[in-house]
Amino acid sequence: MNRSDPDADVLVGLRAGDERALRELMARHLDRIHALAARLLGDAALAEDVAQTVFLKTWQMAPQWKSGQARLLTWMQRVATHHCLDMLRKKAPIYTDTVPDIQDGRPQAEKSLADTQTRETVKAALDNLPENQKAAIILSYYENVSQKHGADILGVSEKAYESLLVRGRKHLKAHLVPHKSHLDPIMEARV
Repeated sequence: MNRSDPDADVLVGLRAGDERALRELMARHLDRIHALAARLLGDAALAEDVAQTVFLKTWQMAPQWKSGQARLLTWMQRVATHHCLDMLRKKAPIYTDTVPDIQDGRPQAEKSLADTQTRETVKAALDNLPENQKAAIILSYYENVSQKHGADILGVSEKAYESLLVRGRKHLKAHLVPHKSHLDPIMEARV
């Protein structure tokens, strides 16, 4: 399967051990890899660790990379996704005391609070999904990847990816319907 890879120019430098090529690759994709990991893990600091691991693995495997099989970014997203899923499986809950809310007197405080509640409700619903369904939903709706690209990242067929999306949406809808009054109309339409 031969696909044009937008990062083919950087791969030449990576194979030769050129650190400038790695910096260029990071400039292109660090934000994207970090955002994917942060959405999957719900923790920006852990997402930084995942991004660092992805770029280290990319640097290490570059000499053995076989062009034409997958795009480099797809491979990197796959590594990030699987690393996050492994971390989620191993993650122990962290128990903390609840911090009281402090009232905000600004005029937009109510809207901001409603937006925060919506994000938290959706995040809680996403966190209740099985890992592969959560990954498929995040890849499709937050990362805006195509079904083909999402299937490649998760290492499944397009049909299996579509099934993950259907089951994920069904679970989200079941979890979010009781909270319907808190969701804004755009979010309701997506579910």
